[in-house]
Amino acid sequence: MRSPHLDPTPCLPTPGRLCAFVAAGGIMAAVAAAAAEAAGAPALDVGLDEAVWMALTNNRALRVQRLEPSIRQTFEDAARAAFDPVVSAGAAFDRTEPNGRSSATTTVDAVSGSLGLTQVLPTGTRLEAAASVERESGDGSLYGSQAEVSLTQALLQGRPIAVNLVSVRQARLDTAISAYELRGFVEALVAGVEHAYWECSLARRRVAIVEQSLTLAEQQLRDVEQRIKVGSLPETEVAAAQAEVALRREALINARSALAAANLGLLRLAAPEALSGATRSLALRTEPAVPAVELGPADSHVALALRQRPDLNQARLRAEAGDLELVRTRNGLLPRMDLFVTLGDTGYAQSFGDSVQEVDGQDVDVSAGVTLEWPVLDREARARHRRARFTREQLAESLRNLEDLVRVDVETGLLEVERTQEQVAATATTRRLQEEKLRAESAKFGVGRSTALLVAQAQRDVLSSQVGEVDAVVRHLQALVDFYRLEGSLLQRRGIVLGGGG
Repeated sequence: MRSPHLDPTPCLPTPGRLCAFVAAGGIMAAVAAAAAEAAGAPALDVGLDEAVWMALTNNRALRVQRLEPSIRQTFEDAARAAFDPVVSAGAAFDRTEPNGRSSATTTVDAVSGSLGLTQVLPTGTRLEAAASVERESGDGSLYGSQAEVSLTQALLQGRPIAVNLVSVRQARLDTAISAYELRGFVEALVAGVEHAYWECSLARRRVAIVEQSLTLAEQQLRDVEQRIKVGSLPETEVAAAQAEVALRREALINARSALAAANLGLLRLAAPEALSGATRSLALRTEPAVPAVELGPADSHVALALRQRPDLNQARLRAEAGDLELVRTRNGLLPRMDLFVTLGDTGYAQSFGDSVQEVDGQDVDVSAGVTLEWPVLDREARARHRRARFTREQLAESLRNLEDLVRVDVETGLLEVERTQEQVAATATTRRLQEEKLRAESAKFGVGRSTALLVAQAQRDVLSSQVGEVDAVVRHLQALVDFYRLEGSLLQRRGIVLGGGG
């Protein structure tokens, strides 16, 4: 896998948008790092592109998955081995002792050796060549040499080249399928890392917002207590201010717990070795902001998804494998008829060299014939062929169904991107209006025309709107990531290239 270069453009702040959020979020990485260093454990400072690269380098599940294409490649090599030449050799020793039941009067020793070569061709042809030599010693020595060449050609079953290459082609398809599986896994991993990164950023921003709101609530409580002391407010007003402080503290506890859980989730994906180390805190450099992305019409994205989605390409390859199995089982319906021809010559002499010269090809033994094998009912072959035909039809229907699901996924993802983009603008407007409402309520409280409870409610509304605005930005970024994954373009958009074997 080549080192990915991740385009940071979608993560850059957009001028004029979410100014308050970006300004507050810009110091969060430094604050988190300083807090971690004060606690004795330096924070892990990462940007979005670094988090993705760390996951591609360190993720343990990816390390497991990336070996699968290499494993499948071994099956392809094993299938090709059926057409590799095979060399065979042998040696034997035999001794015959004289006894009352034998006419031999002396001990006879026989030593023999043989060498053979066998080659199976994709055409259904089997070639065999063998040579052997034997030395027999007793009263004297006698040498024998023999050479033989045979050819067996399938005439019906096993004859077409396409049939004999089915195993090789299916193994090759399995290797390609595993490569698409790896691509889909990497896409899901990258999307998961980006989701986790933005969840961490959102959780961190929520902690900052709640801390700020707690500070405001405590300031409000002090103001109420001071005004009660001077007699400008009744003592009943302090209860609402105290309750608001308690609520903000509860919210801060929950926000910090959610941040810790989000950090663990991102570390598990990007830096699993850090889970057993001292560094658990993260300082995130990339701030969430709405990217300037122009998406085309739905049809163009659907066409891209139909061409690039890994799961769809896997389904196409499985349908192709079903076609190959149909070829194999159709050939199995034919009877087996083989033509064989064998040529052999033997020579005997008192020496090894003379015996070899006797194998001169003049007195060649020739045998030829045809063998036929035809099961009467052939129910097993017919059942396999029907099963292959039904499976092929099932795969074709599954492929068409998957194409429909891809179209729905892409169009639904595009709708979600558009929805979240509109929500960003809507939540920004809501936050501005809630801030205006809080300023008005605070002004009224300053002149005695409002209560601490109404001010606290207005502060809660501002807090909710601030969190909602940040949440809308993060959900829009996550919707974009999901959409790119659904159309199969996430890796290209992030500059990640998968090499051979993953």
